[in-house]
Amino acid sequence: TSGNMNHKGMLMSRYEDSAKNILVLKLENGYNVGIKIDDVTIKKLQTPDLKINTKEKIIPKNENPIKLLLVSTGGTIASKIDYRTGAVTPVLSPKDLLSSVPELASIADIDVKTILSEHSENIIPEQWVKMAIYFDSLATSKYAGIIVAHGTDTMQHTASYLAFALQGFPKPIVLTGSQRSSDRPSSDAASNLIASAHFIASNPDPGIFVAMHNDGDGEHIAVHDAVRVRKNHTSKRGAFETIGSKPAYTVIKGKVEKNTQEKFPKKQYLPKIVVNTKAWLIKYYPGLDPKIIDHAISSGCSAIILEGTGLGHVGRTMYDSITKASNAGIFLGMTSQCIDGNVNMNVYESGRDLQKMGVIPLSGMLPETALVKAMWALGLENSSTEMENIMKQNITGEFYQSSFSS
Repeated sequence: TSGNMNHKGMLMSRYEDSAKNILVLKLENGYNVGIKIDDVTIKKLQTPDLKINTKEKIIPKNENPIKLLLVSTGGTIASKIDYRTGAVTPVLSPKDLLSSVPELASIADIDVKTILSEHSENIIPEQWVKMAIYFDSLATSKYAGIIVAHGTDTMQHTASYLAFALQGFPKPIVLTGSQRSSDRPSSDAASNLIASAHFIASNPDPGIFVAMHNDGDGEHIAVHDAVRVRKNHTSKRGAFETIGSKPAYTVIKGKVEKNTQEKFPKKQYLPKIVVNTKAWLIKYYPGLDPKIIDHAISSGCSAIILEGTGLGHVGRTMYDSITKASNAGIFLGMTSQCIDGNVNMNVYESGRDLQKMGVIPLSGMLPETALVKAMWALGLENSSTEMENIMKQNITGEFYQSSFSS
């Protein structure tokens, strides 16, 4: 009893980072509630018949010849709820994740490694480079593939960078996260990890992928191409979607199904692990002050990705500043705010005018992917002409061509 409220459930044991003045009660509906100890009366109803193992959990090993590596970077998938604040805190190690999902051991022999412990909104491009360098060291390793536990907020950015920096990587690298922390009954952490392991064990095409819960049945996990995926919902488990087509693969109860026949020629693995953050993403809206582009020029910006309206437009109030940027040798690429479809700057006069100013249409490339690609391309220290050529190349499937004809 707390105040005028009564709660019935099982008193949960504390973990290392628990707040000392908070009790955690698992309710009969499976959800947990945190209650301040002050002014709480506890009535013991029964003693559950539980055998408590105080020893450290041992990660089971098997003789499965398939070896995987589970790498943790932090995020909700490697978190628990702090019942003092209600916030999700990154406290779980990959070893904890592995021991809490015993099904993984029946799929493959899995090693674990921590390289970061950050919510993904805190991950910066220099840490993309750190990840890429580490994965590059595993290109000829014993592992059939790598699972990367990652926060969902910027997972599409990290995935895109790895796709460009490690193009031709000979193994699948699968980024996966969860929308709900692993100590919640509605968590998708275990199902996403299990599906990622099944996917790699199925010997798929190599590449960089994102595996997350699919909309609908909880048994369905979608595996998306890194440069075509976007987080389209703030909180639901099926937040990630492949834009413009089906996910590359679907994992249903451990069975892996390929959804597309699209193939890209296998490339020799020649990593180019570079980044230059002097790229800006500017979203146009009515009333946007063109001085933002003037500021980009004076700040030493080398590339601007415009997120325009419709087929790739911005208002005429921006034209003078765009011309200045083009004359200053800044790369200008156009993407669309629309969720699906291609940029087409030949339909309307405004689009044709922008092209004459030096704005390059980027077809159906996602704005976030275009920004990451620009950062990577700038890191190659190319001239403005070479930069334009790289941005126009369909390097790893980032140019989606809509089947809808306007």
